[in-house]
Amino acid sequence: MGVATALVRGAFLVNAVYAESSREYGITAQQGQLLCVLMAQPYGMSELGAALGLAKSSLTGLVDRTARRGLVRREPDPADGRAIRVALTEEGADLVEEFYATTCRRMEELPAGFSEAERAQLAGLLGRLVRDNEVPVVFADEGAAAPAG
Repeated sequence: MGVATALVRGAFLVNAVYAESSREYGITAQQGQLLCVLMAQPYGMSELGAALGLAKSSLTGLVDRTARRGLVRREPDPADGRAIRVALTEEGADLVEEFYATTCRRMEELPAGFSEAERAQLAGLLGRLVRDNEVPVVFADEGAAAPAG
C-alpha cells in the first residue's frame, strides 16, 4: 500500500473511532473535536476556526449547538473587549475528560498487534509528520491536556 492510500485510509479509520466515541457520549464528532481543543484553554473564534479548519459560519453554528447542550459558553476576551472566547462549562469539562479518555483508549487499541518497537516507530513517524506539517493541536498528547475550568 502506498503512502497516500495508507494515510487516507488511516484518516478514515481514525474518524470512525472518533465518531464511535462521539455517538457514545451523545455528541457529534465535530463537537468532540471542539471540546478536545478547548481542554487546554478557552480560545477566540478565529483561533478555533483555524484549529478546526472551519469557516466562520460553520464554526458559529457548531459553537451555538454545543452551547445549547450546555457544554461550552461564550465569555468576554480579557485582552479585547470587543471579542469573545469560547470556554468549556463544568458539564463540558466533565464530558470531554471522559470522551478524551475513551477515545485515547480506542485509538491505542488500533495497533494492538504491533510490538512495542513498532508502536514507538509508528508514533515517531506520525508525530514527525504532524509537526512538519504544523497541524494544530486538536487532540493533545495523552496526559498533556488538562480540562479548563
